Amino acid sequence: MAVPDDLSVFNTTSSPYSSTEVFANTTEYSNATAAPCTDWPPVPMTTVIPSIYSVICVLGILGNALAVGVLAHASASRRTVANTFMLNLCVSDLLCLLSLPLWAVYYSRGYSWPFGQVACKICGTLHNLNLYASIFFITCMSMDRYLAIVYPLRSQSARYPRRARLTCILVWVLACACSAPTLTLRDTYYIEGLGVEACVIFYPDNTWYRTLTWMKIVVAFVLPLLVISCCYCAIGRHLLADTGLARMQKPSHPVHSMPSFKSLESQEGHSRPERPPTPSVTPSHSGGRPLGGRGLERVLWTVAAVVLAFFLCWFPFHCVTFIDVLMSEGWLDSCWATWTIQNLTPLTLCLGFSNSAINPVLYCFIGNHFRGRLRGLCKGLSACLKARGEEHSQKRGSFSTRLSSFSRKLSDLKDLAIVEPSGPA
Repeated sequence: MAVPDDLSVFNTTSSPYSSTEVFANTTEYSNATAAPCTDWPPVPMTTVIPSIYSVICVLGILGNALAVGVLAHASASRRTVANTFMLNLCVSDLLCLLSLPLWAVYYSRGYSWPFGQVACKICGTLHNLNLYASIFFITCMSMDRYLAIVYPLRSQSARYPRRARLTCILVWVLACACSAPTLTLRDTYYIEGLGVEACVIFYPDNTWYRTLTWMKIVVAFVLPLLVISCCYCAIGRHLLADTGLARMQKPSHPVHSMPSFKSLESQEGHSRPERPPTPSVTPSHSGGRPLGGRGLERVLWTVAAVVLAFFLCWFPFHCVTFIDVLMSEGWLDSCWATWTIQNLTPLTLCLGFSNSAINPVLYCFIGNHFRGRLRGLCKGLSACLKARGEEHSQKRGSFSTRLSSFSRKLSDLKDLAIVEPSGPA
């Protein structure tokens, strides 16, 4: 494999995904890459990136670990379709976050990888796996919410937890397939121009680079965003239509509201269907009933938060990746583009990783049921620790009592030996 002597020009994508891109045929890419911009100040990666990674790692691991603990210890009645997707999403985020400390060390050492070839392959694959798996699980959750809210009665026969588990297996297999090229191509390589042993991706040629990059942009961002947006637009339109019908009808007697957004999420696929609406109340086109007031407002705000979090966290990274593709094709060659790729790729990737820390907040901690189960788990853990402490205190007290009794008996024996004669006179 032909590798250029000075690979500093390939530090345009200095991120854990493609810390230093190495091509077998580098002529086209080298010509497309402009010289470093002397008028544009570089971002101090060795201090900024490790600091951001540390914050994301601590907050993300704490939040996802709590979420996994609560969801994994849920009772059988709480193992719903939504919770199944949440659990797998948190596991995916947790696996990615556990590798962030190694990447923080990598940046702090100036792109020097001290952990060996195997760790390089595993950590790079975990990041790529999370890129695909987390977005796929978010898409599955969005489709499940769409079915639960827009078609609450008809979707009950399809929303089984067992089917959700099979879907999760399929998502993991698909994410692993998309991450397989990273596992194969990523390796450690000593770069003489930088004087470091870097964790890099070896692309056999520029076609490999273009194909894998376009796959990442389309499969891991554009298509999921399209599906998520369609689902939540349909949800918002459905809820607003139900509210408009309820206001036009103005019933003379109280109308029971449609089940809340969170309760619809927690429905089992095999749960008993709701009782059909009475003739005095005109149902919505989906068989549900109007959701009004604060319930509607909370649903719409939650929907907006989900879409915005996904878009804001990953859109900048994919934009910078797209600029990198344009430069590799020779369609873009300017100082600002070079500076953007060199400095903003790691920063936008940090923003994408922050979605792993935000996910537990959006999907778990907002829900009343989840907070209640978390409080119950904390109370149970506190009661268990208290019981163990009391048991330990009782054992210590019992041991002290036995020791005191033994000491008294020993003292009595000594007194008896002093009083009794030692032998015949």
